[in-house]
Amino acid sequence: MSRPARAIVIGAGIAGLCAARALADRFAEVVVLDRDRLPADASARRGTPQAAHAHGLLISGRRALEELFPGLDDELIAAGAVPLDSAGDMLIHRAGRFWPRFPIGLDILSASRPLLECAIRRRVLALATVRVRDETAVAGLLPAAGGAGGVRLDSGEQVPAELVVDCTGRSTRSDRWLAELGFPAPEREEVTIDTEYATRVYPRSPGDFDGAKAVLISPLPPDEKVAGIAWPLEGDRWIISVAGVHNSLGSYEDSLGKLPVSLLADLTARSEPLSGTTSYRYPASRRRRFDKLRKPPSGYVTAGDAFCSFNPVYGQGMACAAMHALALGRLLDGHPAPTSGFAREFYAELARINATPWRFATGADLAYPETTGRRPRGGALLTPYFTRLTLAASTVPEVRRVWLEVQHLLRPAADLLRPGTVLRVLRGGS
Repeated sequence: MSRPARAIVIGAGIAGLCAARALADRFAEVVVLDRDRLPADASARRGTPQAAHAHGLLISGRRALEELFPGLDDELIAAGAVPLDSAGDMLIHRAGRFWPRFPIGLDILSASRPLLECAIRRRVLALATVRVRDETAVAGLLPAAGGAGGVRLDSGEQVPAELVVDCTGRSTRSDRWLAELGFPAPEREEVTIDTEYATRVYPRSPGDFDGAKAVLISPLPPDEKVAGIAWPLEGDRWIISVAGVHNSLGSYEDSLGKLPVSLLADLTARSEPLSGTTSYRYPASRRRRFDKLRKPPSGYVTAGDAFCSFNPVYGQGMACAAMHALALGRLLDGHPAPTSGFAREFYAELARINATPWRFATGADLAYPETTGRRPRGGALLTPYFTRLTLAASTVPEVRRVWLEVQHLLRPAADLLRPGTVLRVLRGGS
């Protein structure tokens, strides 16, 4: 059976590049469009202002990227990315205490966002069926029977396609584009957290944190509002970020001083920074309920942050984007054409992928009374249990493993409520 002629991906970030890889085996031609000038090296670019800050890649995301791009792990490690055990190599201060470190066999990979994006972009550019056009902006969708049939560029050029995948992130103009085709916009759900980051880069030495490869200092709501992160980067560097919610950040130094422990303040005080201070603001987690549309348009889908974006402090976005791409390829294999029925199934799968990270991110943010947004049904009843769960995860290896595997999207959140886990939590969560 012959392949469909052309797919278009709008956006050349992590979500767009992963989508392009999934489409490359299923379309005769894939065209990736991005309004930025894309760098040839591991440099930040205008369209990813968050790239200068610490980025976490969940284990599920690492595995999804390796499935899409075999050998990517080894390539990143050769370029200086740092593998680390999520329980044995991380120094965690959470819920008012340092967590004991012990190896658990769940390894994450730490690298800068520009290095990760550059490695993926080079692989996508090497695909015979993919063409990347940078400095190219999309003005709207071309109409077709039942949906979209390509895109219209700002230049006036029309590029027809059987499928358009919108990976333009939170700034997506899909509401306007769909309205121009006569389709309703999806319902929008937001949880307003007003997160602000401040970041500097410092030189890294093995003994900086008593042998720990990373540091995570989490606030205890509702009184503590500032988190601290020290993440290892390629080139023997630390990226050290402070993140505050609801206008809690001051200057970089003042924000470090608001942390419950002085580890990060002590290191920055004795080191010369390798960069200036970079700031980034994130107002709200947002999901757009394409999965609730009765008849989504054919020939057009959204993925990545254009579908659902989370407070970035939880490090879920890149993993979900890679998992969206795997779902895109898997569902296209079951559909001869990207019909409305395909779009409906795709959005249902994306909603399933995003359900746990959405609940984790918004549930944590809603612990602050200043946060606005829909509170999950039954959340108040479970709050005491999840408080004990966090305490148990700090000391009980079996609970820590389940807690981490759910957090990294390796198993369903319902596993936290299984009888064996509940019993261990009640015994150890005091």
